[in-house]
Amino acid sequence: MTEASKPSAVSVEAVAALDIGGTKTAAAIVTRQGKVVDRVTAATPGRTGASAVLDTAAGLVGQLMAKSAGTAVRALGVGSAGVIDSRTGRVLSATDVLTGWAGTDLRGTLHQRLGLPVTVINDVHAHALGEARHGIAAGCETVLFIAVGTGIGASFVVGGTVLAGAHSAAGHAGHQSSPYAGSLPCTCGGQGHLEAIASGPGLANEYARRTGQPVDDLRSVAALAEDGDETAREIILLGGAAVGSAVGGLVNMLDPDAVVIGGGVTGLGELWWQALRDAVKRETLPSLDDVPVLASALGSHAPLLGAASLAWEALA
Repeated sequence: MTEASKPSAVSVEAVAALDIGGTKTAAAIVTRQGKVVDRVTAATPGRTGASAVLDTAAGLVGQLMAKSAGTAVRALGVGSAGVIDSRTGRVLSATDVLTGWAGTDLRGTLHQRLGLPVTVINDVHAHALGEARHGIAAGCETVLFIAVGTGIGASFVVGGTVLAGAHSAAGHAGHQSSPYAGSLPCTCGGQGHLEAIASGPGLANEYARRTGQPVDDLRSVAALAEDGDETAREIILLGGAAVGSAVGGLVNMLDPDAVVIGGGVTGLGELWWQALRDAVKRETLPSLDDVPVLASALGSHAPLLGAASLAWEALA
């Protein structure tokens, strides 16, 4: 067989995706159809500084690209913690969980290191896009996504596009006043915000306040509830009701086709979910009673698929 007649290697087109969070960074290779071909994760060295976080992120993508023989990786989509200017790919602000993250030029730095076109968006917006384009809310014109975890964030997707806001800061659902929070201090410096009472750390802190017994995290509260601790059960019900009340108010304002709830706190189970759904119904207008409140179906794949979809979009 001559050199010219040898069959060429089959090349599958794909993009890379990154989900950079405060504790974990994930990378994936994703097809145009939204199939995750390969995925790797690593701890985010958030306290070490922006350079270390970028080293980890670029290293994960490089690792996947090296393994993906026969796959043409054409671009990189990034979902990142922090307020992100998606036009420039720069981090406008971030919490202390990622030391020195504010001001980081994600697009420019990752392009320089990996040689790929790069698109960047906030991680909650990326999660929302994943569910709206490939997940439980696919086919819906308008989707309200709420992430309940270490913090509480939101995203509103209209026609497959995130409404990021005039200052790229839309979606801070955890930083609205909540009647359940009283005057509790919030991580943003304010008081009485939803995140102070209904986030994972907020619920763990509330258990300690009520009992005088500090717990490691929300998983400890969930375990105590399973063992019959009545205070732990009350805390879980409180968390669901607080989030549900806020979601009901947002439904009244936005009138979405569907609400999707994701994040680690949703793992508290049916007790939390029922409290949330009951509170949504108490809060919403009668004409909005049939707006479905759905659990995120894609889990940790969602932000990767959302970021990847933006990378494909930029290539079009």
